[in-house]
Amino acid sequence: MNGRDALFMRQAIELAEKGMAAEDGGPFGAVIVRGGEVIGRGWNRVLRTNDPTAHAEIVAIRDACAQTGSYWLEGCHIYVSCEPCPMCLAAVYWARMGSLTFAADRKDAAAIEFDDDLIYREVCRPAGERILPIRRCLREEAVQVMRRWPSLAAGRRY
Repeated sequence: MNGRDALFMRQAIELAEKGMAAEDGGPFGAVIVRGGEVIGRGWNRVLRTNDPTAHAEIVAIRDACAQTGSYWLEGCHIYVSCEPCPMCLAAVYWARMGSLTFAADRKDAAAIEFDDDLIYREVCRPAGERILPIRRCLREEAVQVMRRWPSLAAGRRY
């Protein structure tokens, strides 16, 4: 760990403390950095917003995208106070970030009843073997809509 990593990680941890103290949500914070400058900040806001996706990483990604006017965060680095859950980890990949650094890990989170192990296990299983009942319906209709995307997207991919 270098001094810059510690600086940005402390900011993420401070956001976790701030959000928790405000009763916005659990003790999780995140900052997104590009070129040595923080361009996105977030803390868990699940309780404040009644939004189960308002995790610190998601809030920070939304902030950084709004600040940059882009849905790509290539070359950015995210610092999070705790190892991301599967949803947040996927969002970091979708945003095309350059790196992720975390402090506490998922075992630390599980010790305070934020346990993501079930989801980590479930996403690796075939759909038919998951605990959540999963069904398919109207595939062809959906595929017809999807086939129109390349002509409408005008080269915009994500």
